This record gives sequence, C-alpha cells and structure tokens, in this order.
Amino acid sequence: MTLEFTVGINLDGKSNTVAVEAEDALIAALKVKHEKPHAVINYVRKRNARGDRRHPHHTITEVTD
Repeated sequence: MTLEFTVGINLDGKSNTVAVEAEDALIAALKVKHEKPHAVINYVRKRNARGDRRHPHHTITEVTD
C-alpha cells in the first residue's frame, strides 16, 4: 500500500516541497535524498488531501537541476 507524502527540502538555500508516493515516511525521504543528494530534508508528512489539492506541490522529477 503506497501513500503520498509531502517532503520539505532546502535546496541551494531555497525552501521547496515535493510530493512522493511511498510506503512510509522514511522511504519518501530516502527517495528525495537519492534524487537530490545535496538537499536537506526539513520534514516529511502525509499528504493533506484538501489543502494539497488547492496548493499542489511539485513531484520529485520537477526538482531536477
């Protein structure tokens, strides 16, 4: 069962959030860290269905250099 998590990161001095599908929060954080090794993980939380629909986050593929 996969859930969607929002991962807050700091990338090159700028805050950003990405949405990741994963089994749990640790795997979501590791997916982001694998894609962007120099990013700092600030937080990981479950997706807020109502709020995140109004203000969608980027997906992991949109945060590439």
